[in-house]
Amino acid sequence: MSENNAFDAEVDASGLNCPLPILRAKKALAGLASGQVLRIIATDPGSRRDFEVFAKQTGHELLQVERGEKNWTFYLKRR
Repeated sequence: MSENNAFDAEVDASGLNCPLPILRAKKALAGLASGQVLRIIATDPGSRRDFEVFAKQTGHELLQVERGEKNWTFYLKRR
């Protein structure tokens, strides 16, 4: 990720289970312009797979996935 993990908006979905992190991300992405980056923080263990599939299905680009001690951080670029 360039620019020290620069992002334009953030969704904190900590403590939420599928499908809520995806739904929150989808809503936030709708408010962004093409090319802007959304950072999502999630604690659901299945969220990595969920966001990989979501990006493939929607055409948004999954720029980076970071595994933290207790969470995942995803960077999605709006198509």
